[in-house]
Amino acid sequence: MRFLYKWFVSLTLQSLLLTGLVQFAYCGWFEKAVPGTNLEFPRDHGKHPSFQTEWWYFTGNLVSKNNHWGTQLTFFRRSLFNKTRKERSAWAVRDLYPAHLAITNIGANKFFHTELMSREGPHLAGSAGDRLDVHVRDWSASQTDRDILLSASQRDYSIKLTLTPEKPLVLHGDNGLSVKGNDPNQASYYYSFTRLKAKGTLTFEGVGHEVEGLMWMDHEFGSSILNSEQVGWDWFSLQLDNGVDLMAFHLRRKDGSFEKPFATLVDNSGSPTHLSGNSIQIRSSGSWVSPRSKARYPSGWFIEIPEKKLSLQIAPAVEDQELTADRSASTSYWEGAVRITGTMDGQVVQGSGYVELTGYVESMGGRL
Repeated sequence: MRFLYKWFVSLTLQSLLLTGLVQFAYCGWFEKAVPGTNLEFPRDHGKHPSFQTEWWYFTGNLVSKNNHWGTQLTFFRRSLFNKTRKERSAWAVRDLYPAHLAITNIGANKFFHTELMSREGPHLAGSAGDRLDVHVRDWSASQTDRDILLSASQRDYSIKLTLTPEKPLVLHGDNGLSVKGNDPNQASYYYSFTRLKAKGTLTFEGVGHEVEGLMWMDHEFGSSILNSEQVGWDWFSLQLDNGVDLMAFHLRRKDGSFEKPFATLVDNSGSPTHLSGNSIQIRSSGSWVSPRSKARYPSGWFIEIPEKKLSLQIAPAVEDQELTADRSASTSYWEGAVRITGTMDGQVVQGSGYVELTGYVESMGGRL
């Protein structure tokens, strides 16, 4: 589940003040995710400008000859007003494209993050409307035939990867409609490639490495997710060595309690099982306090799915994978590589994945 709203607003205002092209956005101008919509591919890999916010999210764990790595490459599209409204100027900024690149050097216990942001335009940023082809400056994600190609670089850090799906894409929720809370208006369209074979190169501190491993892709778009009583969420993408994948998340309220969790369990053949409420249990097993933001994050989790006889213990590969202003982030949150041990159907399983934790520094709610 992805929606770093305050970050978008901050970058939006910075861009508009610099250009002098002030436009006012109101979520009522945009379409909302509703039941009965059938996603079609490859068309829906592309952008959806009638929705206010959209993202293409790639995370994963890679291995080189002597090390393990986590990596994240994300492209966001933020609309300032709906395409159906008359634009007052040919120079009006309608869509902004922020992007994140993060690399975790697990062996050295180091974390790097940077971001780009540009308005839509030739050689600046944009995305196709009928296929996966998105870029911000020279960072890009595109699909040719079956493979997905990722490329991003900043100073002494870069990734260049080829991703090949090992399973069909999975629609979360009700045929791709993912309701985030008790209010049916809190929804988005959401699907994933849960298991992508990755191969390519990664550069960290100027040193190149040949890498391979597993990646995960999320594509989500909508116009309304959190309400004023919700402050953030915990999100998990987990890949087990028996071929099973799991997406899970739960929203957190102002009082610190969590709303019912939601999840999609994907078996090794690619068949999904949708879970919610008591059918999935998520609880933290420890905490970590950031030396920069002073926020206390959960650090370690137990996830159980009794009907599948699945019990997992999840631990950060590196504790400090927090994105903050001193690491070129416009808002503070934690996102990083994790390691997994546990059992399923009486058999020992291991794996790796990614976890995202938002709203622990400042509330993400009340801004939609």
